Formats: sequence, structure tokens, C-alpha cells
Amino acid sequence: MITERYKRQIQLPQVGKTGQQKLKDAKILVVGAGGLGCAILPYLTASGIETIGIIDGDTIEESNLQRQILYPEKTVNQKKVTVAKTQLEALNSNVNIETYINYLSGENAIEIFKNYNIIVDATDSIKTRYLINDACVITQKPFVYGSVYRFEGQVSVFNYKNGPTYRCVFKNNNSKITNCEDAGVLGTTVGFIGMLQANEVLKMVLETGDILSGKLLIYNTLKNTQSCINFQKTETRTIDEAFFNSEYNSDKIEATCFKEAVLNKSNFIDVRELHETPKIALPKVIQMPLSVLETELKKLDKNNSYVVFCQSGKRSLEAIRILKQYQFSNVKHISGGAIAIQNNIENEKSIY
Repeated sequence: MITERYKRQIQLPQVGKTGQQKLKDAKILVVGAGGLGCAILPYLTASGIETIGIIDGDTIEESNLQRQILYPEKTVNQKKVTVAKTQLEALNSNVNIETYINYLSGENAIEIFKNYNIIVDATDSIKTRYLINDACVITQKPFVYGSVYRFEGQVSVFNYKNGPTYRCVFKNNNSKITNCEDAGVLGTTVGFIGMLQANEVLKMVLETGDILSGKLLIYNTLKNTQSCINFQKTETRTIDEAFFNSEYNSDKIEATCFKEAVLNKSNFIDVRELHETPKIALPKVIQMPLSVLETELKKLDKNNSYVVFCQSGKRSLEAIRILKQYQFSNVKHISGGAIAIQNNIENEKSIY
């Protein structure tokens, strides 16, 4: 039965029954269950990889449906990893999907990575990619990188057999990235790049083909052009647990719940873009989108306490890191973001 299911790829001399067994035994972690993740995960699942981890704390929004093809309309407001697990298990009942319903952090990355053979980046955060890279160096795992900007995508493989890392190409971790919400993107571009990432995973597991280690593949789906940039291992800093802890665990971000924030009379900062819904009708909400936060900080009093929120929690963490850089000390975030706040307002109107 299993042989019948996978016979088209078993027929390939680069796969065969031995390769199919390698796929069965592989353990792959996908960081992010958004557009890239939704392209990567079905192909890994269908290939016969039977242990797949997914980590993402995000919730499905209506605007995701255009490119995040794992999610039916009826699953809006549900957790991405929970829905992804259901959809993937329906695609292949042999797969074991491990879910982590939170965001990757300095506190959990190393322990999670230890359980997998290959780590796949399906995020849209530069800071998270440095975190993935450094945790992969410490745990000695290869890291499949993918990113999309409008019609252009990039794919590479870092830390493969002690090869070049993300830091060898992207040296400035203070640079900014424009996400899909701000820049716009076609679902087909995201899907194409995600499939290229999945292809690199399969080649590594099967130990065949040319791996994109030391190579950055750049593809433009609008112009149908591609280029490949070669690079060498140039990073000289020592990435060990001491460096990792100083980089990612020295300034932990505290979370709070909506009810506690209201009772403490905190000021709320909404870092979503102005057009996003639901609108939060509270008297002490400051609208300050993440895209302009640094230029607008002079309007805030550093002596006040602030609770930051976005749509579901991801951008609020980035906003708090910026606030702390500018000596705002009393800042927390609401995990679950505006969706959680709106639910609380509807259920507990008496507290505010």
C-alpha cells in the first residue's frame, strides 16, 4: 500500500526504496505557518516524511486566505498550526504532525531544534531568521531559507555540513523588512518559493542533487528571470550558548492579559496599520503602526506604562523591542492581540 502510494517517486533512481525510507525517517521543523509554510508543508507531507513539526503562534485572518491555501474560509480566527495539522493529516494519515502554538524565541528554539534534522524558515521576520540561524549553528542543523518581496523570492540553504550561515550573507541585523501586508504579494509567488524550499529539503534528505549551500537563488516571477549568487563562509564570531543567551534571552518580554491591563489603567498602543479591523473602542488606545513607530516615539511619555498589541501578537513583540531600545521600561504585550482584546470586550464589558 505504501509502495503504491509513493511509486512515482520510488521509480526515480535518486529515490528508490532506500530513499523512501530516508524520507519516512526524516524529522523536519517548519517555522511559520503562513504563505511559505502553506506551500512547503503539503509537499513534505505528501512525499512521505512522517515527522513534521510546525511552530507558529498566529491566528488565521481573512486576508491570509489569498495565499495561505491550507486554510478554508470557516477557519478564520482559529490557530494556524491547529488547522494545518488537521489539513495535513487528512492529506496523509501516516504523518505525525507536532504543533507548537507559540512563536519561536530564545527560550524555546534550541530545545525544539534538537528534535529535528532540518529546520525550514517560513517566516517574514529578519530577527527570527537570525534566531533560527544561531540556534541551527548551536544544534548543528541545516536551515532552509526563503523570503518573498512582491514578485521576487530568494532561497538558500545555510549551515549545511558546516557551510556558510545566514550571517555570512546578511550581516546587518538592524535592517528592516517589508512584510506582505505592507508590500503586497501574489499567492503564486509565495507558493513557488515555498516549493523550492521543500525541494531543497527533499534533496538533503535523499542526499542527492546540488544543494543551495553557498548559493542564493533569486527568482522574479513577474519577469521570469533568475540569478544565483555564490558566497563563502565569512562569519568569524563564535556562536555558542553564551552568545545566544546574551543575544536572545537577556531582555525577556513580559505578557499580560487584557483584563489586568485595564485594571492597571495601562495605556494601549495599537501597532497595526490604520485600516485593520477589528477597531478597538477603548478610551486609552494610541494608534501607532509599527511601520512608523520609531519616528513617532517622541509623542510617548517614557514614564507611563504601555501595553502593546497588534492583530495576533507577532508585531507587538517587535514593537516592544523597539520601545526598549529607546529606554521605555514599563511595556508589556497582549498575546493574542486585537482578536483576544475584542473577545474580552464582548464578554466582559463591565470591567472598563
